[in-house]
Amino acid sequence: MKRVVQSLLFGLVALTSSPLWAETPPNVLIVGQIAEPQSLDPHAVTAVNDFRILVNVYDGLVRYADGTLNVEPSLATDWTISDDGLEYTFNLRDDVSFHDGSPFNAEAVVFNFERMLNEDHPYYDTGPFPLAFYFGQVDTVEAVSEYQVKFTLTEPFAPFLSNLAYPTGLIISPQAVREHGEEVGRNPSGTGAFQFEEWQANQRVVVTRNPDYWDGAPSLEAVVFRPITDANTRVAEMLSGGIDLMVEVPPDNVSTFVDDGSFELYEQAGPHLWFLILNMKEAPFNNKAMRQAVNYAIDKESLVNDILQGTATVATGPTPPAFGWAYNDDLEPYPYDPDRARELIAEAGGEGAEITFYVTEGGSGMLDPISMGTAIQADLAAVGLDVSIETYEWNTFLGEVNPGLEGKADMAEMAWMTNDPDTLPFLALRTEAFPENGGFNSGYYSNPEVDELLNQARTSTNQDERARLYREMQAIVYDDAPWAFIANWQQNAVATDAVENFKLQPSFLLQLQDVSKP
Repeated sequence: MKRVVQSLLFGLVALTSSPLWAETPPNVLIVGQIAEPQSLDPHAVTAVNDFRILVNVYDGLVRYADGTLNVEPSLATDWTISDDGLEYTFNLRDDVSFHDGSPFNAEAVVFNFERMLNEDHPYYDTGPFPLAFYFGQVDTVEAVSEYQVKFTLTEPFAPFLSNLAYPTGLIISPQAVREHGEEVGRNPSGTGAFQFEEWQANQRVVVTRNPDYWDGAPSLEAVVFRPITDANTRVAEMLSGGIDLMVEVPPDNVSTFVDDGSFELYEQAGPHLWFLILNMKEAPFNNKAMRQAVNYAIDKESLVNDILQGTATVATGPTPPAFGWAYNDDLEPYPYDPDRARELIAEAGGEGAEITFYVTEGGSGMLDPISMGTAIQADLAAVGLDVSIETYEWNTFLGEVNPGLEGKADMAEMAWMTNDPDTLPFLALRTEAFPENGGFNSGYYSNPEVDELLNQARTSTNQDERARLYREMQAIVYDDAPWAFIANWQQNAVATDAVENFKLQPSFLLQLQDVSKP
């Protein structure tokens, strides 16, 4: 097997050293990614771009069932929940090993969650772990026996199982963490269908078939994830045969692939929100009238129809309509009304305000961020605001935005793809989610009523009650306008006709175990 892998990698080096190449290797899937991954440590990253690789290298205790956001067994065969909703006991598979040969068992599960949640853990300093919030209600994790683990929560937590299925809940080899420490993100070891082989910065991440995978060895010999940040280059690679599959097809190019009989376009609705974070700590957006003015000033219909070519719909608020049971359909999107925007700006004394706007070159769910940013700049200029754009590569952009906008920028583009109606508002709209507390509330929105509604919703075990609370939250956030609500995207991907058994998932993740390429 080692000789086969070495031969494969040698061929890939030759192939990927050229910008365009005519034919990809048989039984090897070449995926065009939108950005260079930040890390392959599942607990250390936040971007779907990275998660699309990680879910093929690692497993969690549970996972999303095919085509849904429903939870099903994975490394856990089954589980029980105590009547008070505070104890979750999982029975584990007893025949699974990590790629490095070390055993998967209850102690490995304990190690993973203690590493994220316990500041006294010897490997806590291999973080930071920005989405440890997902498991903030976990009080203790205990190995009841070799293949049984129990989580005890501080309070009932409705999204717990869904959060375990999210990539932050993937299980990494404790042996790999001990051996590589802070560099484990470059030396990953999981239990997944594919095992890590190499990472050449800004060129490729290569994973190869795990022949001993507990859920059945994949058909593909290897998958190569190539970061191609420029959308036009990604399209050119796809058309020339340099890659087999690309995600997030630029809207202008969808028809090109549809009209060409050698490609298949895949589309899937999912919980996505594209929005602008507004910096509420400083003028001009510490004034609600100015924030509402931005929402009125932006021609969102033009953005989704002209720039995004109808691949998205106008967003109404902080909750995507894909969460139908929790979505507040009584709200209507802010209409395009530049006259009303000018009235609000005058009311706030904000005429001619100078605004620094962070825009990214690309990234997970960001669609066509430069064109959208330029159009938004023009719309705001039309109502008298002086907007200066600063553009960054995706990982650099996250490094600027996630720590907070104070003292740097007045607004920033952002997109989230989430697994539960709790996730985005809890991590990005609560007072306790300010960046200095480890959250993603980069615009510093704070409303005690919203905080209380979110806390109640995640501890309720009644879905109807949760829905009512989330709808109330949406109405308040809609009025407060801490963000400009822009678009909900229908995700897409395109593959050559040689790719078989591929499908998109509502989780926005790439599950490649069943894919083949004869």
